[in-house]
Amino acid sequence: MRYVALPRGINVSGSNMIKMTELKAELETLGFENVVTYINSGNVAFDVSSPHISKGSATEKELIDKIAPVLETLAGKPIGVMVREQSELTRIIQNNPFAGQFASHKEMHVLFLKDELTDEAKAFLAESVPPPERFAVHGREIYCHLPMGVADSYLGRGIFERKLKITVTARNWRTVEKLSTL
Repeated sequence: MRYVALPRGINVSGSNMIKMTELKAELETLGFENVVTYINSGNVAFDVSSPHISKGSATEKELIDKIAPVLETLAGKPIGVMVREQSELTRIIQNNPFAGQFASHKEMHVLFLKDELTDEAKAFLAESVPPPERFAVHGREIYCHLPMGVADSYLGRGIFERKLKITVTARNWRTVEKLSTL
């Protein structure tokens, strides 16, 4: 089974930097196979088939429990991480409710959640997100169309995640597309 790990807060420069060659090597020592990283933000795709990792396919929790300590060692502090089966990224792309409605991949983002939002959290988002930003919640993902860009957006600044006390990690549309094919 092929998976994608999506660490939270790994930066291409400044704090929380991790060398992708080191991350790749560490994941291979765990028994992950065909490990491929994408850009310097910790995105990594890998296969799990070794019996010492899990019988059959691994659960996301099992994978997170193996990957999180590696990230913490490499970054020098705890780093959150989401894991998805790579096939889920294809589903995410196919189900984009804003397909054809954005001019650039820079306008489109996906927020990956650990758990599905409660109805109360969905209502809070609906009341809080200012136009022209748009969002759509599908399972454990929030599709975000941010025509003014992510930097100054309500969804991009993480205000709602602090208020709702949830953990998310975001990827722009180009990254989601690339990770679906690694």
